[in-house]
Amino acid sequence: MTGEYPLFSFFRTVLTGRSHHVVTKSLSKHNEANEQEIAERISRYINAATRDNTRKTYRSAVEHFEVHWGGKLPTSPENIGRYLVTYANDLAPSTLKTRLAALSQWHKTQGFADPCSSVHVRKIMRGIQAVHSKKPKQAHPLQIEHLQQITGSLDAQIRASENNASVQRAYRDKALVLLGFWRGFRSDELSRLMFEDLEIINNVCLRGYVRQSKTDRHNQGMYFEVPALQTLCPVNAISEFAAQIEMANGPVFRKIDRWGKLNQNGISAGSIPAILRRVLFQSNIPNSKEFSSHSLRRGFAHWANQQGWSLHELMQYVGWKDIQSAMRYLNHSDAFPNRLTQLNTRI
Repeated sequence: MTGEYPLFSFFRTVLTGRSHHVVTKSLSKHNEANEQEIAERISRYINAATRDNTRKTYRSAVEHFEVHWGGKLPTSPENIGRYLVTYANDLAPSTLKTRLAALSQWHKTQGFADPCSSVHVRKIMRGIQAVHSKKPKQAHPLQIEHLQQITGSLDAQIRASENNASVQRAYRDKALVLLGFWRGFRSDELSRLMFEDLEIINNVCLRGYVRQSKTDRHNQGMYFEVPALQTLCPVNAISEFAAQIEMANGPVFRKIDRWGKLNQNGISAGSIPAILRRVLFQSNIPNSKEFSSHSLRRGFAHWANQQGWSLHELMQYVGWKDIQSAMRYLNHSDAFPNRLTQLNTRI
């Protein structure tokens, strides 16, 4: 057929069966590539739905059940009960509950019946909590005096050191401690801060956004502000640190090696307690091992209560959703406003 358009010729060969296997093979390869891409995206979204810390904790719990105790999965409610009883004297009830959650998740994910939700297991767990209940261990709260000692020590390091790594680390640690304290941040929130999400407004306040946090189950993020202060100022600390490392994007708090090279990734939430204890030790603050990243949040809650903040104001500022969460960060002596203490002296 002369004078036929190439497109018509293509359809004619397809409709008559010629080159059909070529077209089919091409479509098959396209579908395979498309399916592979979809599978990779599904895997990425499933991984994103579970936080890294949770994934590590659950993996460790499953390993403890299988390797240390010698259990086999899937398992029965009776075996779960024996496992709980074996470690009831050695592990805190909260740790056992985490192990139960991990084993429960494993069974559900693998399509097996969940033995951890049985009446038998729930009764054993309630009994362990009743018999082995202990006063929860709480980190020491940071005080204003501690902040003064820490910033004084870090400023002295900055002035005296000729090592670029030491100077950068001192600027970073100062910003981390002051911002963590004055915003009552969790360690995971500090570790996720990004420079591009921070903005200093007319040297009056720092406005920012936390993309994800421990209690943010729906990953909605959280906006925050922290004011500039005349002393122990978190806004100045962040500004000075950013200028020192000449960064405007990426994680705010990063690892710094001994040559002063910044890691492209942010520090992990688990490394913040060690940073804080090192800074406390270098500042000659006693009992540095009794402090943790919770000390920042407990310290701010203690300070705010001493200043007469209401519980509602404190919860709104820090981001606590329920009163029980807030009360865990207050000392028993802080549970009532100072006004009641003052009233008691007048009666």
